[in-house]
Amino acid sequence: MKTLLSAAALSLALASAAAAAEGRLVLYTSQPNADAQATVDAFTAANPGVEVEWFRDGTTKVMAKLAAEFEAGDPRPDVLLIADSVTMAGLAAENRLMAYPEADTAAYEDGLMDPGHMWFATKLITTGIVYNTSAEMVPATLTDLLKPEAEDQIAMPSPLTSGAAAIHMAAITGAEGLGWEYYQGLAGQGTRPTGGNGATYKAVAGGEKLYGFLVDYLAIREAAKGAPVKFVFPEEGVSAVTEPVAILSTAQNPEAAKAFVDFLISREGQELAARQGYLPALADVTPPEGFPARDTIRLLPFDAAQALENDQADKLRFVEIFGE
Repeated sequence: MKTLLSAAALSLALASAAAAAEGRLVLYTSQPNADAQATVDAFTAANPGVEVEWFRDGTTKVMAKLAAEFEAGDPRPDVLLIADSVTMAGLAAENRLMAYPEADTAAYEDGLMDPGHMWFATKLITTGIVYNTSAEMVPATLTDLLKPEAEDQIAMPSPLTSGAAAIHMAAITGAEGLGWEYYQGLAGQGTRPTGGNGATYKAVAGGEKLYGFLVDYLAIREAAKGAPVKFVFPEEGVSAVTEPVAILSTAQNPEAAKAFVDFLISREGQELAARQGYLPALADVTPPEGFPARDTIRLLPFDAAQALENDQADKLRFVEIFGE
């Protein structure tokens, strides 16, 4: 009975917050334009009293704009929806984010949400293995890429360029049985990281390389269109960019910002992410076509605060190994 009462009280609290959500909400996001518009449209349909003003660019440019606004003492956004939790950890360390302890994250697995409820995962964009369908060796594990068949045949994005690659680096090097020794093994295979995920995809799809490390949706979407690639979720696990959402401590409309968070982490919001072609963060929401069942995908452990602390040292070590 206590659990039922608690759930009822929580539902009432969320309903009250939604009812109180009105006025202008300013969103800064790194979502692609079409996804951002669809997200805003779905949110305002559920919260007709809120008018959303939004700005979209890559995470680096969004953060540069926001840093200039902080410097001027005039931060405009109420809420951020950007690529990665490491950036959010940096903002939290600077006391730029507002905690939202009442947000209902009970249905999410441990490790996905910030323990202090400063930011919230909205989807999973994982990094695994892409391979060209002409390859004789089909990898099932990360260590398969250390086999002779993969020598001089591996493409990978650089963590100096790609945020997803930086998170992948932190997850791999912190994983038991992988660590920096795994990257040393890749370097020994003749791997030379360059550019972002787009460059890796082109190298593998074009046959320049047979294997690569890539974000899931890029390979899966292009394979569905007939590209000669397939994506593997390796047995050891995948790293994941969670496209977190957070409320700024300077938010002018915190109630609308809370409603926006509630929407994105609700089942409705997670089903929207799936329709947009992304792996939902909520485990029991059906993933898009081409993805395996969510509960079959293993996530590598990841600590955003630790990754932030180690970021510069890790990138220097990466350069030492690969000679960038």
